[in-house]
Formats: sequence, C-alpha cells, structure tokens
Amino acid sequence: MKTHVKALVVGGGAVGTSIAYHLARAGWDTMLLERDELTSGSTWHAAGLLPYFNMSYATTHIHDYSIKFYKGLESETGLNAGFYVVGNLRMAQTDARMDEYMLYASTAETCGVPYEWLSPAQIKDRYPLVRTEDLKGAIYHPTDGYINPADVTMAMAKGVRQHGAVIERKWQVDGYDWTGSEWRVTVTKMVEKGGNLVPSDEQTVITAEHVVTATGNHAQRTAQLLGLKIPAIPVEHQYIVTEPDPALVEWRKSNPEHPVLRDADAKWYVREERGGWILGPYERNAPARFEYAVPDSFRADLFPLDLERIEEEYLSMIHRIPSSETVGLKDDYNGPICYTPDGNPLLGPAPGLQNMWLAEGFSFGITAAGGAGHYLAQLMVEGEAEIDMASLDPKRYGPWMTTEYAARKNEEAYEHVYILHHPDEERPACRPLRTSPAYDRQKAAGAQFGQVNGWERPNYYAPDGFNDHDSRSFRRGGWWQYAVDEAKAIRSGVGLIDATAFAKHRISGPGATAFLDWFTCNRLPKVGRINLTYALTSHGTTRTEYTIVRVAEDDYYLISAGAWHAYDQDYLYNAIMDKEPEFGRINEEDVTTQWGVFAIAGPKSRDVLQSLVRDADPETVLSNKRFPWLSMRNIELGMCPVRAVRVAYTGELGWELHHPIEMQNYLWDQLMAAGEPHGLKLVGARAQNWLRQEKSYRAFGTELGRDATPLEAGLDRFVDLDKDYHGKQAMLDIGVRFKCATFLIDGRSDADPWGREALYHGDTRVGRLTSGGYSVHFGKSIGMGYVTPDLAVPGTRMKVKMFDQLWDAEVAEDSPYDPKNATIRVDIG
Repeated sequence: MKTHVKALVVGGGAVGTSIAYHLARAGWDTMLLERDELTSGSTWHAAGLLPYFNMSYATTHIHDYSIKFYKGLESETGLNAGFYVVGNLRMAQTDARMDEYMLYASTAETCGVPYEWLSPAQIKDRYPLVRTEDLKGAIYHPTDGYINPADVTMAMAKGVRQHGAVIERKWQVDGYDWTGSEWRVTVTKMVEKGGNLVPSDEQTVITAEHVVTATGNHAQRTAQLLGLKIPAIPVEHQYIVTEPDPALVEWRKSNPEHPVLRDADAKWYVREERGGWILGPYERNAPARFEYAVPDSFRADLFPLDLERIEEEYLSMIHRIPSSETVGLKDDYNGPICYTPDGNPLLGPAPGLQNMWLAEGFSFGITAAGGAGHYLAQLMVEGEAEIDMASLDPKRYGPWMTTEYAARKNEEAYEHVYILHHPDEERPACRPLRTSPAYDRQKAAGAQFGQVNGWERPNYYAPDGFNDHDSRSFRRGGWWQYAVDEAKAIRSGVGLIDATAFAKHRISGPGATAFLDWFTCNRLPKVGRINLTYALTSHGTTRTEYTIVRVAEDDYYLISAGAWHAYDQDYLYNAIMDKEPEFGRINEEDVTTQWGVFAIAGPKSRDVLQSLVRDADPETVLSNKRFPWLSMRNIELGMCPVRAVRVAYTGELGWELHHPIEMQNYLWDQLMAAGEPHGLKLVGARAQNWLRQEKSYRAFGTELGRDATPLEAGLDRFVDLDKDYHGKQAMLDIGVRFKCATFLIDGRSDADPWGREALYHGDTRVGRLTSGGYSVHFGKSIGMGYVTPDLAVPGTRMKVKMFDQLWDAEVAEDSPYDPKNATIRVDIG
C-alpha cells in the first residue's frame, strides 16, 4: 500500500468515490480508503433516485452536474452505471404546492434545468394507473430518473483507477495528526471475525498533503478523531418493495416505464421495480441513530421495519395508485441515511484545520455525489469552485452546536423533506436556544422570531393570537402587512431593530493595522470613524463583508453578518496565523456574546436618543458636527455605556447602539420609554430587508459571495485601487463579467419576488434575482440581481419570471430611495 499521496479520501461510498475520481482526473496523486467494501454504508441500500428538486442554487448545480456526469460514465469506463432516464413527476394536491413548484422552477430555470408543467388531465392521459381527480397539477423533469447506486459507484471506482489513483479496502482510519506541512494518518487493517469487521494488529501511517472525509454514517467518529463538531447524524429511512402489480405488468407490455412519482403532499416517492412498486415515505417520528458512533457490529445492515410508522403513507400510495391495493409486500429496507440540520451536505474545508476537507451529511448522496466530487475538487485544486459553495460550507454551524441539537434538527429535516418549503418558513425544533436578554420582552411585544445561527431574532411583530405558521405563504403571507407598517414607520418616524446576532471581533496589537490593510480592499478608517470593506478570496471574489470601526490606532472592532459567524471567523483567524510573522503580533478576540446591538432608525431617531443621552452638552452631542455620519462615539444612554455607530442599514438617519449585553434589558426599557412620545415602533428583519433593497445595499449570501467580485457587485466606492491587498490582482484580472442592479417591478398584486427568479430581456434569459421584496416607498415590488453590464443601466426594461409568468421590471438607479443620502446626513433642525 502507498504511504504517501497528495490527497487521501476516506470513505468508499458514492460521494467518496466521486471525490477520488475527480481529484484523480485533475491530476492529483490520490488514494481512496474504505473500512469495509465499497458501497457498504448507506450507498448499498439507497433507492438511487436523482431528483433535481432543490431550493438551493448551489445544490441545484450539484444535482445537475451529477445527472449529466452519470450519463457519460459508461462511455469512459465501459461499465453501465444503471441510469434509467424515466423522468420525475412531482404532483401537487394543493394550490400552495403548485406555488412551491413555480418558485422552485425559477431556481431551476436560472441553472438551466429543463422542466414541464402537466395538468391533472395530462397526467391521467400519460399515466392512467395514477388517480388524478384530487390533483392540481405537476412539474415534470424529463431528463432525470433513477440509477443503481452500486453500479454507478463501481463505474466511478473504475474511473478512479483509470486515472491512476488507488483504492484500498478494509483499512480504518484511527488517527489524524497535522505536522505543519502534511497529515499523518494512522490506519488499521480490518479483518472478518464472527461476521463482524474488527481491527487487526496491522497498522501503518499514510502521509497526505490533503485529506477528505466522506465517512457517511461514521461522521461522528470522524468528528471525534478530528476534535470537531460535525452535525451529520443518520436518521432511519425505510422503503418497501411490492410484489408485481398485474395492472402495471399489463401496462408495460406496450408502454414505457412510469417516471419516478412523487406525491409531496402525501410525503412519498414511488417508482417501478420489476413489475411492482417501490414506496419511499418521509414520515414523522423517524428516529436519529448512531448519535455518537456506529457499533462495530453494524456493517451493511438494516433496522427492523416499522410499518405502523408509515401506515398513512402506505395507504396514500394505494389511493394514488389504486391497482397497488391488492399487491403484497416483497421486500423492505430500513437503513441509516445521514442528515444535517438544514438537509444540505457539509461540503468544504473543515473549520480550524489546514488541508482537511469534509464531505459529510449527504441525505441525497447518490443525487449529489457526482457534483459534490466535481465542485469540491475545484475548491481543492483551483482554490475556488465556479459556483459559490458557502451555503454548503461546514462552518455554517458554529461551536455552539451540540450532538443533541444535531440529532433533533436532523430528525426534523427528514420529516420536512416533503413539507411545504415556504421561503418564510421557520422550523420549530430545538428552539429557542440562543437568546439575547431582551428576548422575553420582545416576545411579550408580539415578536415572531426567526433563527439565525442559532440566535432568535425578530422577523416581525404581530398582535396577540397571531399564528406565524399559518401565516406563511409563497405569496404575501399573513405577516406581510405588519412588515409594511414597520417599514413605513422607519421611513416616516422611528423604529427599533434587534441586531444582537451580528458577529463581532476585536483585532488589536502592533500588527493589526498592517494586517487589516492587507486583508481588506477599502482604505482603513481613521480613529473614531468606520468603513465598509470586503475581504477577498485569492481569486478576487468576495469572501466576507465587514464594517470596521477604528477604536484606537491599532485597535479595531469588526462587525459582520451573524449568519456567517464561524465561516467568517475561520477565514479571519487563518489569515492572521499566516500573516502574523510578517506584520507582528495580532490579537483576535471574538466578542460577539459580549455586546448586544440595537439599531434605531428613522427621522425621529435622534429625538429619541436626545432624551436619554448624558453629556455636558446633550443638545449637540448627536449633531453632524460632533457625531458625523460614518463615525463612532462612546456615549452614555442613561446608565448604559454605549458604543454608538452612526450608520443605518435601512437608509435613514440612525445609529447602531452596541452595548454591554448584561445591560440590554435596562437599555431596552429606556429606549421604549423614550420612544413612546415619538411613536417608536418595533421592527423586524423582514422590513429591514425590504428597506435595504430600496437603498441598493448588498447583502452577504445573496448579492455578495464567492462567485462575484466587489466591482461586479457595484461596490467600486468601497474598493481602493491605490493600495495592495489580498486578491486585488485576481479581482482586476477577472474584470466585470456581470453587474449587480436594483429592479423596480410591476408584479402581482398578491406576491413579491423572493430573490430566486429568472430575469429576461425580450425572450432571452439574461440573469437572476438574488434578493426580492416590497418597496413601501415606491409601492411596488423590488429586487436585486445580476445581469450583463450592458443591461445594468438605469431605465433598461426587463421582465421577471414569477409564478410562471413574466412581469415588467425596470433597472433603477443605484439607491433609488434617497440616492444622495440626504436623510442619513440630516442635521439637528
């Protein structure tokens, strides 16, 4: 066995084999290790379905690559991958489900995924065995279907060997040790003993520049070996195979195979299998398994079938395919399928470790395996993938995540596979968990909370008795009017927003200034001032957005998006470790949980603060002269010391009030009392999101990410071309391929875009929205997105596709609301 490779892939399921294939094809010296036999984990008992359907832009690209890649494997390897291109028919029993499909279709369209719409009559005409009188319609993907998991894995394995890589079976990893330049991986030979697979006395060490873990159900063991928290824990998934259905057998004598059938409202998929049917339900109460480790006795094994748990789904299959009622059961499978709290895989660099890559938590592993291997190999070999992989990055879960949290959220994710995926959904499991001190006060005031990186954050405020769950919709939900009223309050009066979930870091020390000057693309602010800036990737695209407050000459306070806390911190920390020898000592301190943040904004915000501020000259302390826009001052509001930052994400006069978190309730009460005479209104994240689009403020994770540069995002004013910094030349080499623009949309009277919609110029699809919502100032829908530079010109007429129709849109000037920032800079009257 080789003892040194450039890349070591651990895990021989479909995902690991695909990663090894793509690394080997890229020219890397690669070895794949499997503790048992290839496919002996979840791969062997997977149903092999290849569904396109996914609301994630990145995941849709991954699935699309897989389906196209699998179709070409036989021509390369000579092995038939067992791909049956029968199509995928996803049926809908309700109008809301059809709305979901139409929103999904927008994502599919922006990724170039083909689809068709079928009416109930068309479904019945094509597939007469299917009952359709209670259906609203269906979306049909003609180019996917199902595949044999073992066959496709073996075809990829042959490709691995053809590209010069090595596959070693019956070797278990028992230790990882980073030497500073490579990984020393201790492996043990596994042997058969009494039907179990047990370690032998034979051990060796493999050194590798890079390691990828694709360990599936064994992810918790991997986490323990690496000293990480990996929220990938299996959940039971069962499916049954029926005896041949005489009606189906007769149908197939003169007709093609049915597509994979999905009745999402009944929570199941069905496909043909040797004249019978396979039923795969996603039922309630499926338990998580192996929360800490897989028992040594569990190999290619299954759990006992629990028919009572899937009785409802089984009866609904009989309803949908009446001929199946008299067919007996032939076989059953109940095996572990790994999940994550949001159902998306953990794919990318491991937090805090060099050259360690995770490919864990694949609940749809066969569907994703090909694309996961392709895009992860791009990340490893080229430094970046052609799509932004941040939404799949393992660091989207911070160190607060526990085993109990992961297990319960993974059970919820399994149950929600076929539950309506409203864009405004908020899943309830494991909540509340991370709460700011003012949580109870906000809840009492009617706050309807969302979860951001575990934090509870008000989305909007509603009166007593309001039900957030029942208010959700793919159109304007029951919460919409409350968000409108909150947005109007900030535009005309004053609103208070809880922004405590912001990530906050202190960077100080003799090397801090030189480091941040190299790390970010804007000039650094002077002491007491702030700047918006960006850290770039080595490829010149946007890696992180920061607001930098310069507290002292070599003391900086960095504010970034709360949803990306661990993701940003890891990048920042690694950069400091790399550059500290060059720049001198740099202190990095995560102070997120030390500081609470309230944002107060609106024309009357100064009036509210004026009554609380304690100063020798309280009448002028908040004036433009003493406290100009884009500056910071330490002030006192009553008895609370506050680091006040004059900036407002809403585009109105306003301040962020960073305060000691233990004083938050005191400050909240003071602000509420002081605001009452001025009509202060509590405001949630949804109204704030609309308001920032009226100002064309880009948001990280939507407009900003690793697939566009700051120049392409239209952030030229925050890019200093007169200094050198990380990623600058790469950014300039890219040029401007496309441009971010703001669109005012004459859309439906009952719906707004969500930020996933296709953009058309004439009959040609030319781009996509990345954000969407409603503009209270213009009284119409609004959105932001990317098109080619020639189209990103104010006044350009375009179309936005919503609910399968094209609606008029026009490119607005940047910051269509108050483009000269007069309201932000307004002084004391």
